[in-house]
Amino acid sequence: MSSIVLGVGASHSTLMNTHWQEVDHLPGAHRFRDGLHEARDVLAEARPDAVVVIGSNHFRGFFLDMMPAITVGVGEVLGAGEADTPSGPLPVDTTLARHLVESLVDEGFDPAFSLRLTVDHGITHSLQHLVPELDVPVVPVVINMFAPPLPSLARCHALGQAIGSALRSDGEAKRIAVIASGGLSHQLPWPAWFDALCDDDRFLVEAWLNGRDSWSEYEVRRRQIIRAAKPQINEEFDKNFLAMIEAGDLSPLLGLSAEEVAAQAGNGAQEIRSWIAMTAALGPCTGRALAYAAMDEWLTGMGVAVLEPHS
Repeated sequence: MSSIVLGVGASHSTLMNTHWQEVDHLPGAHRFRDGLHEARDVLAEARPDAVVVIGSNHFRGFFLDMMPAITVGVGEVLGAGEADTPSGPLPVDTTLARHLVESLVDEGFDPAFSLRLTVDHGITHSLQHLVPELDVPVVPVVINMFAPPLPSLARCHALGQAIGSALRSDGEAKRIAVIASGGLSHQLPWPAWFDALCDDDRFLVEAWLNGRDSWSEYEVRRRQIIRAAKPQINEEFDKNFLAMIEAGDLSPLLGLSAEEVAAQAGNGAQEIRSWIAMTAALGPCTGRALAYAAMDEWLTGMGVAVLEPHS
């Protein structure tokens, strides 16, 4: 029987890769990066045989022509390679991935699966900075967090519990770590796909619908739209969230609707779904926040934490 040995939650921002020189003078940027490095070291000490990465899609591997709520990569997994994130094939634990899909179906979920899955920085940013050698096989679990309707927070908690049960019942003797990528509070200049009001909105929806084979053609303007956005970070929300992570209990949040999450912490905070699923997968656990920085330059409240399951 396999065991879950560690959980890690980490915010992501491709601006950390491409525009570090703009923030190199800021203590918050170094605080977050140092926290990532500490989490990387804790993860290495845990000696995982496989890593399950729960994250989002930013309309590079998934598009509005088909948007599943939950997708597991069970075969070839390719990094999109945007903004200096990993590109090309990633090592995949296909046996564990197939077992996960079968177990989720048995538990009443209906995950999509892919034999050739493209993942963007919603998955690869965490791998790049937490598993830098990319020598540990991964199982990507992508949750729809940006194209409403979204799976509820409570559903993501139940999904995490089912993931935890599946990992512990695979009939192997693996040490498995679970990484949650995304969040915390931030507001992206992204419309709801059904409510595109201005030229930029309509451009983005077009990119999200038609970009499957040509997303790079949309990237310059898309990047300009994001870079022009004004930061909207809710530090109180983020710090309360990290306090719940340290307690190993996110249940106070599970009743929030997607609209309430967005009102409190921005549409980018929908990515807390990955943290909720990761924490639920671990079961009873205790967390430790390693770093937090409200990074206006990255539009995001950047947090990183490690969680250890109770033995």
